[in-house]
Amino acid sequence: MIDETHDATRRSWVASAQGSDFPIQNLPLGVFSPTGGPPRGGVAIGDQILDLAQAAASGLLSGEALAAAQAASGATLNPLLALGAAPRRALRRRLFELLSDGAQDQARVAAWLHPAADCTLHLPCAIGDYTDFYAGIHHALNVGRQFRPDNPLLPNYKHVPIGYHGRASSVRVSGAPVRRPNGQQKAPDVEAPVFGPARRLDLELELGVWIGPGNVLGEPVPIGEAEAHIAGLCLLNDWSARDLQAWEYQPLGPFLAKNFMTTVSPWIITAEALAPFRTAQAKRPEGDPTPLPYLMDEADQATGAYALQLGVLIRTPAMRQAGIAAHRLGQGPATNLYWTMAQLVTHHTVGGCDLRPGDLLGSGTISTPDDSGLGSLLELTRGGKEPITLPNGETRTFLEDGDELILAGRAVAEGFVSIGFGPCTGVVAPAPQA
Repeated sequence: MIDETHDATRRSWVASAQGSDFPIQNLPLGVFSPTGGPPRGGVAIGDQILDLAQAAASGLLSGEALAAAQAASGATLNPLLALGAAPRRALRRRLFELLSDGAQDQARVAAWLHPAADCTLHLPCAIGDYTDFYAGIHHALNVGRQFRPDNPLLPNYKHVPIGYHGRASSVRVSGAPVRRPNGQQKAPDVEAPVFGPARRLDLELELGVWIGPGNVLGEPVPIGEAEAHIAGLCLLNDWSARDLQAWEYQPLGPFLAKNFMTTVSPWIITAEALAPFRTAQAKRPEGDPTPLPYLMDEADQATGAYALQLGVLIRTPAMRQAGIAAHRLGQGPATNLYWTMAQLVTHHTVGGCDLRPGDLLGSGTISTPDDSGLGSLLELTRGGKEPITLPNGETRTFLEDGDELILAGRAVAEGFVSIGFGPCTGVVAPAPQA
């Protein structure tokens, strides 16, 4: 729904909002702690965070906007996400009004703002369940060609959204250190596995989907209603230990190779903020199967994708010490997904599984068909066979201790103000002693 909150001519009296990831047209939701204070819900505006607990107590909000602010005043946003889109939209419209140039009560609202640099950011929700999908068609093809050059995709890929249940307990917010995992590895040329730190540590560039109201156990979400259960998106790095994965994943799939850490960006970029950046789902190539009826909706095909530019950057310890900026490994569009987010939600629930407010879905690694925007080092280095060279002459096949990975995302559409996701970062720490 496009409304006045997407007006490209509107500016905020918060000067830092203009040109930032968080202009007044964004207003993402998160959880923060001001200096010396407990966690509470907030909204990013420029380099400031608006305190929703203070907003709720101010008397300047009413009706659904007040209900939304009250639901977001605690240490998690689960109560707010449970309310659905209408209160969230009402809060957005009221904050847009209060933060716009020329707004009344500017002095009162300014007292709700905290410099983001002085705050600690937390996971926005208590995540009950986390599911990771495999919807990036080019990633699936690129990886599949390394193992099955003549038949990279398994027969089910184009018929059913592939996914696995991840580990919610190890999801962390951007900036948390990434401890290299220990585990079993078996090289093809040895008879028995060995135990030790993963040597082929990798990233995965994904989008995260935050679930809103959810559904009752046994009652699937129809494809035409799935959008109502998507509260917003974030960036997601599903760190992967490729050597552990190669040994353990058959026959039941990922386990220790994935469960040690998943990093998400701290802000929920709401479905309302993303409305101008909806675009048509890429048409399937000639000869590909049409999705089964429960996964097919014409409206979803017309607007179910997102016009987002996603990127991956790396900065090694030596680069940091020398003051060298992070090096971009690649950049590409989020439209390189074979399935829409609504299709993922519907398929997740079609057997009766219940999704709950604050649950998290991963899209799967998003890559380009060429080398310009590959979402993993596994693809970029051809399984470690072709090292990449960094600006200072260092080379990498997989991640080394001290390396910093940065995911970036920005929504761009003609006629609208571009909005960003904020950083999704992690620095690799050495494995614990076994």
